Amino acid sequence: MVKAVILRAPGTNCDVETAFAFQQAGAGVDSVHVNRLIRHEQRLADYQIMVIPGGFTYGDDIGAGKVLANELKLKLGEDIMRFIEAGGLILGICNGFQVLVKAGFLPEPSVKSPPHLTLTDNDSGKFECRWIYMSVNQETPCVFTRGVDRMYLPVAHGEGKVVADPEVLPELNVVLRYTDERGDSNAGYPHNPNGSVDNIAGICDASGRIFALMPHPERHIRGTQHPRWTRQGAKEYGDGFLIFQNAVRWAAGR
Repeated sequence: MVKAVILRAPGTNCDVETAFAFQQAGAGVDSVHVNRLIRHEQRLADYQIMVIPGGFTYGDDIGAGKVLANELKLKLGEDIMRFIEAGGLILGICNGFQVLVKAGFLPEPSVKSPPHLTLTDNDSGKFECRWIYMSVNQETPCVFTRGVDRMYLPVAHGEGKVVADPEVLPELNVVLRYTDERGDSNAGYPHNPNGSVDNIAGICDASGRIFALMPHPERHIRGTQHPRWTRQGAKEYGDGFLIFQNAVRWAAGR
């Protein structure tokens, strides 16, 4: 059985939903506090998928995801790089996106290079919590979004604006872009909830195995989680479920 590890830290609050999504997709799941990995009480090498779920780790006190990012970079950096080199999958959701970028695992895994991309305060100056549309870039190698054209998922963040050095932007593997209901990625706010450059909602590395996004796929794995399912009818699965299915299928087929 494919095994996924859900990393927890103080302030994580989406780990149960994320674990449930992976279980529904057929994976065995362990929810593990980051300190257990740091103390080598559990090993990343025992898993095929590593997940950093949403939440507000360490209260986002010095910036969203920054403290956990430092822990992963300084205390688990070598273990995570070995995990990547062995072919493991990594998924970061919301706070997990912030952590992976600030730790140096995205846009390409390198804990020694200074980041050329980060996430910062929403342009609106407020916490954005609602459902949004996205288009999926079919030209990226992303393992998690295979077979997906569009998505409708909720966002819940105060620091989701992607900013990048101008020379880095053309090289990014942009997987998801915010759009309006017609698929227009230039529709602006509120369709782009945070002001991200190039309407970026999610990116992956060159291998397609490290993927992070600001919206929450674990909150839309069933059709009845759609906010309009009683009027429009419920599909069997929500738009976010295929992300988890794709990860488990890919890991099982290695």
